[in-house]
Amino acid sequence: MKLSRTRDSLPRLAGPAGSVLTIGAYDGLHLGHRRILDRVLAEARALGADPVVMSFEPTPKEFFSGERPPARLMRFREKFQALRDYGIRAFFCPRFDRRMADIGVKEFVDTLLVDGLRVRHLVVGDDFRFARRRSGGVEDLVRAGERAGFNVEQVPSVVVDGVRVSSSAVREALAAGDMEQARRFLGRYYRMCGRVIRGQRLGRSLGYPTANVNLCRRQSPVMGIFAVRVDGLGDTLLDGVASVGTRPTVDGTKPLLEVHLFDFDDEIYGRYIGVEFIAKLRDEARFPDLGALTEQMHVDAAQAREILAA
Repeated sequence: MKLSRTRDSLPRLAGPAGSVLTIGAYDGLHLGHRRILDRVLAEARALGADPVVMSFEPTPKEFFSGERPPARLMRFREKFQALRDYGIRAFFCPRFDRRMADIGVKEFVDTLLVDGLRVRHLVVGDDFRFARRRSGGVEDLVRAGERAGFNVEQVPSVVVDGVRVSSSAVREALAAGDMEQARRFLGRYYRMCGRVIRGQRLGRSLGYPTANVNLCRRQSPVMGIFAVRVDGLGDTLLDGVASVGTRPTVDGTKPLLEVHLFDFDDEIYGRYIGVEFIAKLRDEARFPDLGALTEQMHVDAAQAREILAA
C-alpha cells in the first residue's frame, strides 16, 4: 500500500485511472468502517481505479480536544496495517494542523480530491462532515461532483443491538470493560499491537515474567487486568493474562501493556506482537506490598486460564 503524508506527493498516489476514495478517521476499523470499505473496493474493481483512504494524523478530534483527547483505538501503524490487509491500495494521511483545520469547502474538494487524488467515486458515511468548522456536507460533495465529474455515495450506518456502531461506541464498551460488546461492534476482539521492550523485570522476580509493550497513545481505551490471546510468536495464538495501567503498587506513572504468557519462557525482546483482549478480570489496584500483589496475580492467572479454556 502506498502512503502519502504530504500534499506534494498526491499526484503520484492514485494511478492513471484515478481513485475511488473514502475519507474518515477509521479508528478501530469497526463494522461501519468495513461496510464503507467494502463499497470502495467493489467500486474500484468496477472502474479499474485505485481504492484510496484519506485520513488525518492527529485526528481532528484529537487536535481540537487539547490535553484530553479521546482514547485512540489504533495507533498509526496499526491503522496502516489494517487498511493494507483489507485491500486498500493507497493511504493519504496528512498532518492535521491549524492550516488544514482552516481549509474551506471548495479548496478541500478542488485541491485534495480532484487535483490531488483524481477522485472518480467518493464513498462516505451517513454522518460525514468536512472542511472548516465541519461546514461541508454530502450536499456540497454532490454539487462538486456534478461540476468536477465524480460520483458521491453515502453508506448507511451499521446498527448492532440497537446501537449505531461507531468508534465512540467501541470506546464506551471498552471503558466499561465489556469486551464482548466491543467484539460485536468491531467484528473481532479488540487488540493492541507493539514491539516488546525491556522492562524492570519485576514480573520475572515474582514468578510472572511479562512481555512489555509501549501503548504509543495519549489515552488508552482499556485499563485494568485482562484475559488475552497473543499472536506474532508462532503459528498459533498464545493464552495469557495482561495488565494495562501505571502499576501503582510500585509507584509507576507511565501506562504500559504487560503480558504474561502461560507456559512460555522464550526470549522475545524486539518481537512485534498483537494482543487480543478477550475478557476483563478487574480494575487495576494498589496493593500494600509485593506479596499481596503476587497473591492476586495467582488469582488473576487462574481466572484467565479458566475463561480462555471455555
